Amino acid sequence: MMPGDAREVLAMSYPLHRFTPPERVTSERVSPPQSVAADFHAGTSEMGLPTATEFRSPALSMTEPEPDQKRDQKPDQKPEADATEEQRARTLAKLHQLCRMDHAEPRRARLREEVISEYMSYARFLAGRYCLHGDAARDLVQAAYVGLVKAVDNYDPAFDTTFLTYATPMITGEMKRHFRDTTWDVHVPRRMQELSGQLRVISGELAQELGRSPTVDELAAHLDASVEDVVNAFEATRAYSTASLDVPVAAADGDGIVLGDLIGAEDPAIDMVVDREALKEALKRLTDREKRILLMRFFRNMTQSEIGSELGVSQMQVSRLLSQILANLRSRLGVAR
Repeated sequence: MMPGDAREVLAMSYPLHRFTPPERVTSERVSPPQSVAADFHAGTSEMGLPTATEFRSPALSMTEPEPDQKRDQKPDQKPEADATEEQRARTLAKLHQLCRMDHAEPRRARLREEVISEYMSYARFLAGRYCLHGDAARDLVQAAYVGLVKAVDNYDPAFDTTFLTYATPMITGEMKRHFRDTTWDVHVPRRMQELSGQLRVISGELAQELGRSPTVDELAAHLDASVEDVVNAFEATRAYSTASLDVPVAAADGDGIVLGDLIGAEDPAIDMVVDREALKEALKRLTDREKRILLMRFFRNMTQSEIGSELGVSQMQVSRLLSQILANLRSRLGVAR
């Protein structure tokens, strides 16, 4: 590896070497036992982080002092990598001490705060991999802190694993939970969220393998899910992002309207369409005189006396004629009175 590549390796590495512990932490010397030092070396190796040997390797020569600096360096001055390892080992010693302390001890709260503060930069490092900005990045860092606190509170050296190996999935899991709860505009069950994500991947793979779009049955068989769940997952995908009804859209005539104006509503008179069509056929069978009486009574709002004067009959005769016409229409439509 060339020196230029070494800078990139260090830039992506876990940034614990930038820790600046509080004064109250550095003033208290903690001598890490051999088990803690072994735990530290195993943790850095398992997480893929640079160890002291890697820091002193020729490939990472940028960490070594220049020849002039070596002459000026005091004999008892330790390299930066060794100081970083000592700081990490002290933090692990505090963590092991925290795990052995009783919850009622008054010093435990202070020690817990110190351990969490030491590892907060690692939580920020994991959150920074998502390359978010602004409020979204700050919210994600807060979610990472929550995962870190849970890891510190629940860690036990008896788990036979290093702390970083234990804390990393808890921090990333808390960030994934944050994404699941905040990135969807409409809340859907977790099962549907996970299944919709799997469908996007499997649909592309099956389409490439089959040379066509896969059917719902094929997707259900491949995902070991029911057809109903697959259909619901497709519907849930539409809830990932929504549009506001107040969003302006362009109209054909150039006038500005909002999206809500283009959404249709249910016509309250839709149920009368069938009745009107059936009534048209019944009206065709009426005589001209009967149609004229209905027109004057129901469309011109004329009284029975006015209709009688128009037809040259009495009001009583108009009443009997209207009753006969309406009864005839009801019988043809099959409507009981």
